[in-house]
Amino acid sequence: MERTTSLFYLIAGIWAVFSFSVVKADDPYRLYTWTVTYGTIAPLGVPQQVILINGQFPGPRLDCVTNDNIVLNLINKLDEPFLLTWNGIKQRKNSWQDGVLGTNCPIPPNSNYTYNFQPKDQIGSYTYFPSTAMHRAAGGFGALNVYSRPRIPIPYPTPAGDFTLLIGDWYKTNHKTLQRSLDSGNALPFPDGLLINGQAQSTFLADKGKQYVFRISNVGLSSSFSFRIQGHQMKVVEVEGSHVLQNMYDSIDVHVGQSLTVLVTLDQVSKDYYMVASTLFTNQVLTATAVLHYSDSHSPVDGSVPAAPIEQYQWSMQQARTFRWNLTANAARPNPQGSFHYGQIPTSQTIVLANSAPLINGKQRYAVNRVSYINPDTPLKLADYFNIPGIFSLNSIQTTPSDGSAYLATAVMPTNLHNFIEIVFQNDEYTMQSWHVDGYDFWVVGFGSGKWSPASRGSYNLVDALTRHTTQVYPKSWTAILMSLDNQGMWNIRSAMWARQYLGQQFYLRVWNPIQSLANEYFIPSNALLCGKAAPPRF
Repeated sequence: MERTTSLFYLIAGIWAVFSFSVVKADDPYRLYTWTVTYGTIAPLGVPQQVILINGQFPGPRLDCVTNDNIVLNLINKLDEPFLLTWNGIKQRKNSWQDGVLGTNCPIPPNSNYTYNFQPKDQIGSYTYFPSTAMHRAAGGFGALNVYSRPRIPIPYPTPAGDFTLLIGDWYKTNHKTLQRSLDSGNALPFPDGLLINGQAQSTFLADKGKQYVFRISNVGLSSSFSFRIQGHQMKVVEVEGSHVLQNMYDSIDVHVGQSLTVLVTLDQVSKDYYMVASTLFTNQVLTATAVLHYSDSHSPVDGSVPAAPIEQYQWSMQQARTFRWNLTANAARPNPQGSFHYGQIPTSQTIVLANSAPLINGKQRYAVNRVSYINPDTPLKLADYFNIPGIFSLNSIQTTPSDGSAYLATAVMPTNLHNFIEIVFQNDEYTMQSWHVDGYDFWVVGFGSGKWSPASRGSYNLVDALTRHTTQVYPKSWTAILMSLDNQGMWNIRSAMWARQYLGQQFYLRVWNPIQSLANEYFIPSNALLCGKAAPPRF
């Protein structure tokens, strides 16, 4: 039986390579088989059940090059359905591979699904993580790094090495217990600690006088953090696929779901130095440390751990404004980023999205424009493709906030392919927010305090705002983005703070053109899992 099962998975992986819907013959293939299991480790000193991928926590680092064909056979050995999503990968014309419950049926236990996608015209530091239930609280996350093609220059010297830092808050409580607590109407408690690459302590070895890349991602559930390296400055060079102006920083704020890349030159006395992450805007500050070890060092770290910067929201907002596009640098393509004059394009629609934390039926929920999202049994993408009625309605969420009670619904907002839209994230709560858009990056053109109004557009950066896939929204504040709807599909807009997403702070954007064409969107994959009302009849 074991031999038969292994042969089946091998054939499934090979067969997926030839799937017409995604791959391109002139781009290289990278073939992977990942097995998802439970395991027991003690990242905070207490043994607990975590999710492993190929026995690793965090999961394997997935390194690829722009336009590579990723063919990844994912085998689910958990006791629950499971999906991975590829955070920041646009899935051009291919929301079939997005790996969220609105586009994909989850992989049943003891079954598999072969993802087949490209990081089309993308470079940068990204992550993957589980999108089902509260699995993200148990692990299953990892780094996804997209490197430039050899003929495309990068705007900095080739570094001597490349390090990944996956940093996030962590709970000792089992993910199923956390989920049951959320289902019972409770809010997520304060986390127990911070981890760097799944550990409380780790060491990075490097040579004096050389320059290194550090790819920093916030893979936590709820906490922003500040990152710093004792005695060293960091030069930010890339943020979620955008090459940015190369400013120097002593500390950098990274919010939930965000990634960025810094260059660090080892130009200090040969010894060991603290690398520190600490939570921001929390009454209790959680701290995790690692060690930057000069290869010729004979001195351990000394002194106390560098204290967290005393930051207020306005200081953090000012730092966010300094992350700006490098207009003369290219990204994945040879043409400069500044050749696209986004600020000169008229917008066809303004959408204002207000988050809230209502009680519905006596239980804690989270909502967008009063709608708290619930997942249907049939993925929205399948319902749309097969014209299955009764799964969702296109008038289920308003494009601006309104007064009234919050309610449960499967929220889908209709938009048209090739529109250029303005989205305002309005945060009237006293808590930090982090918003992510699948299938796209967007220009973050403005941050401001209080209520957004049309007059707020006077403060927009319409020249060199960076593009990214996840943006923060400060308490009692707003963030404005511009987005070109050039990617047809069903795309999740969600809180990156996972308990808020799980309890309803999300919806789907249907980007649509009635003319069905491969120029706009790929056909359904022939290996697509079918479930709910899209499942084939049983005889």
